[in-house]
Amino acid sequence: MDDSDRYERATRTAEKFISDHSITTLPVDLISIARGLGIHVQPKPARKEGASGMLIRLGEEYAIAYATHIDNHGFQRFSIAHELGHYLLPGHLEAIFDEHGVHESFAGFRSENEYEKEADYFAAGLLMPNPMFTTALEETGPGLEAVEELALLCITSLSATATRYAKCADHPVAVIVSTGRHIDYCVMSDSFKAIKGLEWLRKRQPLPRETHTYVFNQDTQRVARADHHDGTSSLEDWFGSGPAWDVVEEIVGLGSYGKTLTVLRPIIPPEADDDEEEEFERNLIDSWTPKFRK
Repeated sequence: MDDSDRYERATRTAEKFISDHSITTLPVDLISIARGLGIHVQPKPARKEGASGMLIRLGEEYAIAYATHIDNHGFQRFSIAHELGHYLLPGHLEAIFDEHGVHESFAGFRSENEYEKEADYFAAGLLMPNPMFTTALEETGPGLEAVEELALLCITSLSATATRYAKCADHPVAVIVSTGRHIDYCVMSDSFKAIKGLEWLRKRQPLPRETHTYVFNQDTQRVARADHHDGTSSLEDWFGSGPAWDVVEEIVGLGSYGKTLTVLRPIIPPEADDDEEEEFERNLIDSWTPKFRK
């Protein structure tokens, strides 16, 4: 199975759980879900750093402990949802525990382990399930404004919300999380991926010096204060290729994480020639068309 299929399946498993249990409002009540599964949830002492969460098994009983050393309710909720993913996803309980019946997680799309990544995708689907999330997205403003509104609604971190936003948006948008001079990851909407000639940004790739984000990241105090900054750059500045379009570059520091969130929205000029527009539309349709192996 392709990795993307595995992770999409984890998201759909969470969304099916929401549907099967007739949960129809945001934010999702994780404590009630855990209680219904017979799982006790408790915070770890703030002085205990390290793992974002733990799933503990004692005989047939289970408990979740979540980190509090990062004072961010959205991060803590994602950590709980991640552990619920380990409990509910097929094969996880058989694979993750050590000899003491303890599993430590580092949630937030930071691990390359397939079980951890599946639990991350489950958490995103549990906290921000379709169609509720998409319906809310349609009622927000564009770009970073949408991310911040949705994060308040779902009680989720900005980075997790932005990732989900990019995956659900029907308009061209790219979300980039960076640390210092390097890119942590980039997530693009389907219609952004359809833009002709882009070279995709990769993990640990140097942050382009021509961007506002690069300049912003040099001031660690602005990152720590969760400052905002808006500017205009270009697709070429960011991707080194693609149409000669400007992009709106919206930036916010992520506080104690030491990271920065950037939302890019291309400004598609009305004078773009017909061939370029037709090629963009063809690429977009192709990106939405299922591919079947012969």
